[in-house]
Amino acid sequence: MAQRISASWQGRNYFLNAWIKADKAGMDMTLLNELGAQMGELSYHNGLVSFSSPVFPASLKPEYIVADFQLCFYSAPALRQALENCGLSLESTENSRRILEGKTVIIEIEKSPNTVRLINHLRGYTYTLEGNFE
Repeated sequence: MAQRISASWQGRNYFLNAWIKADKAGMDMTLLNELGAQMGELSYHNGLVSFSSPVFPASLKPEYIVADFQLCFYSAPALRQALENCGLSLESTENSRRILEGKTVIIEIEKSPNTVRLINHLRGYTYTLEGNFE
């Protein structure tokens, strides 16, 4: 699916488009700017992440992108089990998810049919995904 992404990270704002293919086999993501120029490519298959970008700094961790995508879109029961194995917990409703470390909320996700907004309090970034998520 095509998605529009607006993100805030390290005091910078980013606006880009993404073409994403995600299924049980893995995930492939191509990031493009407003003019269609490539800003990066991410691939996640068999537990291995690959990311290349002429724009984003090397300090950007592609594992966080994959994890955030999973937190936003994967099934709540599977996420809950995986998070519990890491000492975290998941509170989930139809339109929101909160990941907690003890009683501290470290990630908040709000979902609607056309928008997903993620706030990562622990790492200090926010982004909004726009697409047809129905």
